[in-house]
Amino acid sequence: MAAVYQAVCRRASALICRFHSTYVRKMRYLNDLKEDDSLCRQAQTSGTFYLFHNLSPFLQEVGKQYLVPQVSAAEMKRILEKFKEAEQWIEKSVLIGCSDEHVPHFALDLGALEKSVIESELKGSFTNLRKALFVVDEKDSPLLASAQSLLRWHDSHQYCSKTGQPTQKNVAGSKRVCHASGIIYYPQMSPVVITLVSDGSRCLLARQPSFPQGMYSALSGFCDIGENVEQTVRREVAEEVGLEVESFQYSASQHWPFPSSCLMIACHALVREQQTEISMNSLELEEARWFDLEEVVEGLKREPGSSKQDDGSLLPWFPPKQAIAHQLIWEWVKQQTSQLA
Repeated sequence: MAAVYQAVCRRASALICRFHSTYVRKMRYLNDLKEDDSLCRQAQTSGTFYLFHNLSPFLQEVGKQYLVPQVSAAEMKRILEKFKEAEQWIEKSVLIGCSDEHVPHFALDLGALEKSVIESELKGSFTNLRKALFVVDEKDSPLLASAQSLLRWHDSHQYCSKTGQPTQKNVAGSKRVCHASGIIYYPQMSPVVITLVSDGSRCLLARQPSFPQGMYSALSGFCDIGENVEQTVRREVAEEVGLEVESFQYSASQHWPFPSSCLMIACHALVREQQTEISMNSLELEEARWFDLEEVVEGLKREPGSSKQDDGSLLPWFPPKQAIAHQLIWEWVKQQTSQLA
């Protein structure tokens, strides 16, 4: 009887904690906003707005820092009234989150309005997202990435793929509906594996032609339909560098907005020490090679484009810490260091 009583008490305690959880309350509030158009429309009058112009986020430079301002609903209305039709523009916004105090956050792209007027009013500038992600605070990077992905998705899904008729977004922007067919479209992400290959004492890093000069990163590729993560890792490593994966380990995941909305699934892969000769796919890669621990540690210290060699080429450097590739490389360094200790 005592055991039953204790179990009931534990269950009740768990329910009370869950009921009072800030996270649970916030997630349920966001879900209510997504499902209830009138509630979300009301939230637009008290929320804050992250601004974009043709998918470039608005930043303010303060000293040596780049800040992502949250424009209040009142300030947003004041600015939009300069262009008239303020309410129509607010309807174009999409819900991207809320604070612990339930202040909703929206993203709004003002690409059809005069950029210089907005920049002058708010004393900042619209910045390319690739640059923005690496200069703003780490907590702001994911928000900008998800906001741009959602805005891009709405821009490219304005018509039903079956009927060709216009689709209509709900107020929150969590879906679009084709009223002619009843089809509901939801934003989607494409799964991508990003894999740091190791032979036990070295790691393999590569360059794509589109990379900045001198930058090397882990291998990556989209998952094919019907594949699981393990199969994608094995196939991508075989295709790109001609090596066979012996084992792999999941590390973490990250949303990444390039080229569109991707879910980066980060893994470590081990290949046999006896079979490490690289056979590079030149259609996908510009260069691929093995790096030892010392080279990787030195590369992590370098700033982009900071160290030139005698022939004018840049010494290798790696993605900055906001990118999940950086995390994979650091994990490998820590593993190697612990083995040597």
